[in-house]
Amino acid sequence: MTDFPSYDADLFSDEALAEPYDHYRKIRDLGPVVRLEAHDLLAVGRYEDVRRVLGDPDTFCSGEGVGLNDLVNGKFKGNTLMSDGELHRVQREVVGRPLRPKALAELQPDVQGLADALVGQLVAQGSFDAVVDLARAIPTTWVPDLIGWPLEAREHLLDWAGASFDSLGPGNERGMAAGEQLADMFRFAQEIATSGNLPKGSFAAGILEAASNGEITAAQCPALMTGYLAPSLDTTISAIGNAVWLLATHPGEWARLREEPGLAKNAFNEAVRLESPISCFSRVTTGPTKLDGFDLPEGARILVLFASANRDERRWERADEFDITREVSTHVGFGYGVHACAGMGLARLEGNAVLSALAARVVTIKPGVPVRKLNNLIRAFASFPIEVVAA
Repeated sequence: MTDFPSYDADLFSDEALAEPYDHYRKIRDLGPVVRLEAHDLLAVGRYEDVRRVLGDPDTFCSGEGVGLNDLVNGKFKGNTLMSDGELHRVQREVVGRPLRPKALAELQPDVQGLADALVGQLVAQGSFDAVVDLARAIPTTWVPDLIGWPLEAREHLLDWAGASFDSLGPGNERGMAAGEQLADMFRFAQEIATSGNLPKGSFAAGILEAASNGEITAAQCPALMTGYLAPSLDTTISAIGNAVWLLATHPGEWARLREEPGLAKNAFNEAVRLESPISCFSRVTTGPTKLDGFDLPEGARILVLFASANRDERRWERADEFDITREVSTHVGFGYGVHACAGMGLARLEGNAVLSALAARVVTIKPGVPVRKLNNLIRAFASFPIEVVAA
């Protein structure tokens, strides 16, 4: 068996989650495939290797689970995230219908209007929390309306979304604590799927319609409904919060965005590259294979470090710098291949709207002291106070 270089730090400790990038650099420098001794797990952190793994689902499958513990992999196995082949294709087709480019284009005026009104109100205050007041606002109000999520359960959405990603980490204290919240989320999803009491035209109603048409089974509906929630909340909130933080702490890039508002889309994309909302998922080898000269046995679980690949010096010049003019379309912040994030278009729609609204109304941003929100997989802030000078 290949003698892999090893790394002994715990990537899921509080310290590593707060400051992960030096760990990622050391892993990249050790080699294409590295054994993480703390978790008895192989990891890939270089850009080309991450793209290779994500782009070859026949060799590196998701159907054995993408989390790092057997409990959650067994619980979620067979859903859109943790399936392969025809099962994945059919489910992806169902959940992806309202997220196609044409459908999203029709939503753009609505989300831009919401962002303009929200930012106008916040800027008039002179100071606000860029996470609590801004980044969370549209994902926790407008998006649940699109999904058709009942009002009486929305107070739990952020906890449920965070728990979904915490649970995908190793079996540490943070991941285990997520179990009860996940159980609550699934119970509620089962109730609304059974009742069928959903707004006509909503994303969730589309899932029930697919079941009635025989495309999927009724038993699959609750998992597909909850599959909309976590990605549409935590990842988008993370991406918007990180983007505002980067722009606030890089006044030159903020001035450039104000001069060229058309750069909002690229600025958001660059923020996703530099501060990837999801740090990693795992894959399992379906047979013996080679990766960049290393022999991998069948059944090996591979940790795929998106956030490391997005800062790989072998791929990106000035990899640790924030540059809103960088050509960044090939980053893997939303994954890559058949399992790339189905909701990335919606996240970009929201992020672009918020950054455009800010650029039109704010001259300068004075950053306060941010507070990290630690999660096994999500890179985010719990709070980021800012002061602004209105245009």
